[in-house]
Amino acid sequence: MTDKKYRSSSMKDGPLKAAARSMLRGMGLDDDDIAQPFIGVCSTAGEMSPCNTPLKNLADEAYKGIYRGDGTPRSFTTISVSDALVNGHSGMHFSLISREIIADSIETVMRAHQYDGLFCLGGCDKNFPAMMMAMTRLNIPAAFLNGGPAIAGNWRGEKAEIKTVAEFTGKFFAGQTDINTLESLSRAAYPAEGCCAGQFTASTMAMIAEVLGFAPLGVTSMPAVHSQRKAIARKTGRRLMDMVKANFPLPRDLVTRKSLENACAAVAATGGSTNAVLHIPAIANEAGIKFDIDDVAEVFKRTPLIAHLSPSGPYLYPDLHEIGGIPVVLKELFKGGFIHGECLTIDGITLSEALANAPDVDNKIVMSCQQARSTEGGLMILRGNLAPAGAVIKTAGLISRKFTGKARIFENEEACLQTLMANQINDGDAIIIRNEGPKGGPGMREMVTVTALLYGMGKGETTALITDGRFSGASHGFCIGYVTPEAADNGPIAFIQDGDTIIIDLDKATLDHAVSDEVIQQRRANGRPKDPSGKDIIARSGVAQKYIACVGPATEGAVTHAGNVHWKHELTGE
Repeated sequence: MTDKKYRSSSMKDGPLKAAARSMLRGMGLDDDDIAQPFIGVCSTAGEMSPCNTPLKNLADEAYKGIYRGDGTPRSFTTISVSDALVNGHSGMHFSLISREIIADSIETVMRAHQYDGLFCLGGCDKNFPAMMMAMTRLNIPAAFLNGGPAIAGNWRGEKAEIKTVAEFTGKFFAGQTDINTLESLSRAAYPAEGCCAGQFTASTMAMIAEVLGFAPLGVTSMPAVHSQRKAIARKTGRRLMDMVKANFPLPRDLVTRKSLENACAAVAATGGSTNAVLHIPAIANEAGIKFDIDDVAEVFKRTPLIAHLSPSGPYLYPDLHEIGGIPVVLKELFKGGFIHGECLTIDGITLSEALANAPDVDNKIVMSCQQARSTEGGLMILRGNLAPAGAVIKTAGLISRKFTGKARIFENEEACLQTLMANQINDGDAIIIRNEGPKGGPGMREMVTVTALLYGMGKGETTALITDGRFSGASHGFCIGYVTPEAADNGPIAFIQDGDTIIIDLDKATLDHAVSDEVIQQRRANGRPKDPSGKDIIARSGVAQKYIACVGPATEGAVTHAGNVHWKHELTGE
């Protein structure tokens, strides 16, 4: 019978569980297998995107490592939604919603089956944070491994990736290229499976898994096609078994205020995805730690931008791997005093100890802190009368620091896309896309199609885009998202009108519109304009209806439950 210290003994031990043991033997397990700790191996393997297709083989290798460490792996899968394939249409309503479904589904299987440990393998934007949320919520020994980034394509002698295609599409709609040239690029840009190759949301969140201690240091930047990913999966499975036997470190030993600050610093230093502003507070919520946009802003402001990664630089995540991966960035930040070295890693040692032998910066892909691209990180939180609770902009790569323009109002993304494809956006336009927040979207759609077209048309800094929706990690330019309160909560963005003057000042970190409070109050009295698209049908039933009823503001992570604020009480019984 099982050692009683393991949770799974309640599922399989003693006379009362004879029938359960019959079921287990029906799956081919013998007495030794049944006696060992049971480990959930959860992946998002499937054909939803090239990000997910490598995961079945990686899960099989993790399986071997767990067996070698005297554990009994039990595989299961969960859903995944590919932002790259659902953007620009109604499917994007379900991308952020999927984060909650994934976390909830993992919790459901793990709690129901009383597994003793959890190995998560993810491969796209939302399943990475979702898995870390579930691991933190469960607080049992857990490990994470990503499927790896895709390698770059080659088009006409130059590197090409998914962002290249998206922005080149803007040239097509601006009449600067033809469909045959666009299709030629499309065929060359994604030559193998793996996640998007830039420092977009997937790579940003994979990096955060390393920083928080869920993943081994130095592995998330390894390309998906690299043969050593199999060895890493086996080794991580064995390491997880050490953690299960010692019951240390647990996820809430890893997720602390200091480690969350480290995660923010890594995002800022690499010019990572603005979506981290949603996902880091959501992970904190699972640990019962209040960590919102203000906490994120404080770290962003004090952290230098030292990496030259796409979308704000020429290098890709696999390029970073060639010089040593994320540890190169972390070591330089630690030397400069920008991260906390006492935080734990998956190996149970401190981050400073783990970084001792990491490579130094190459001063090309990663600069020293003394030669930083910017003394402030690659992202910034803005406030003002247009975003009283905050908004987010990626400043990495921006040339301009100020923008003043006239509002051009769109009640939904589709309306803006139609205008863009007709090439009817003008320099100086302050494009407002509203009704796309967590509730109003519903699901807070990302605007990567819009931002890519703008940049491809050469309007990335001659126009501004402001939305209560969100952006892809690939977005750059004068793109401001996550405006809170959102339009559905009667935030100020709901009452802007065409022609209002919009003022953005990055030196002051402000986002304002030059309309008096009295005028805004008059507009409020008349009610906010309605979204004429009819997309509210999505919100009337099913998962979107439940999501709207539960979801909180973007500035607090757009989470759907109160968090584990009482977890210490529950553990001690006090």
